[in-house]
Order: sequence, then C-alpha cells, then structure tokens
Amino acid sequence: MIVAFFGHAQYHKTNEHEHIILKILEQNIGNASADLYFGNYGAFDNFAYYCGKKYKATHPNVSLIFVTPYPIKKKPSQQYDTIIYPELENKPAKFAIFYRNRYMVEKADLVIAYIEREWGGAYQSYNYAKSKRKAIYNLAESNV
Repeated sequence: MIVAFFGHAQYHKTNEHEHIILKILEQNIGNASADLYFGNYGAFDNFAYYCGKKYKATHPNVSLIFVTPYPIKKKPSQQYDTIIYPELENKPAKFAIFYRNRYMVEKADLVIAYIEREWGGAYQSYNYAKSKRKAIYNLAESNV
C-alpha cells in the first residue's frame, strides 16, 4: 500500500489531527507493509512526516519516502528511508512540484490531505486524486 500526503504549506498542528492520521494509518495499514509518500515543502508536509515517523516507530514494515521534484543536491533535514525522484527532466522546472504531486497521486492507494481552500498546489493534487477515484481523507472536513 502507498499513502500520499498533501496539504497547505500554512498549517497549524493539532493533537486531534495527529490522532486522526494515526487512526487512519492503523485502520488501513495495520501491520502490513506500506510506503508513506511525503513532500518536504511546508508545515503540513512536516506534520505528516512527524505522524508517519511516529507510526513507523510501532510498525516497522512502513517506509518513509520523500518524493522530490528535483534531483537531490542536498539531503533533506528529515530522515527518510528512501528518496524517489520521478524523472521529471523533460518537464519545465517551474512545474516540477505539480508533476511530482501527480506522480504521487497516481502511485497512491490512499491520500491523506489537509485542504481548506480552493487554490494552490495541494488543492490541485486533491482534485486530481478525486478525479482518479482515490480513497481520500481530508482532515479539514468534519466527516473524517
């Protein structure tokens, strides 16, 4: 199973959201193996990574994976198990994050998001996941 995380760069961590993410992961992964796909460009990405790392501490079959839109020149500050570069050389650099996000959606079985406004890259990725009929949990909606 692959779980991808998308959310706004401006995000304020809550204990409730942490509890919800860990519950979603437990219900959908349990002790099976899974890859958790993260960006590394904003507050929600950092929060998602924190939750993924916490989940991995009790579920060793989980891998934390940074999906980078650019060839790596400098290793990210967070410790990932793997770094994936989805070979976007033939895409314009200014659209690299857009195409990286599409790659993540296409690979994902499940998307966990925090989308509360209808603009920006996270919102575009969320809509793309909806168009691909992916299982999606949006933490900004009260029905999670």
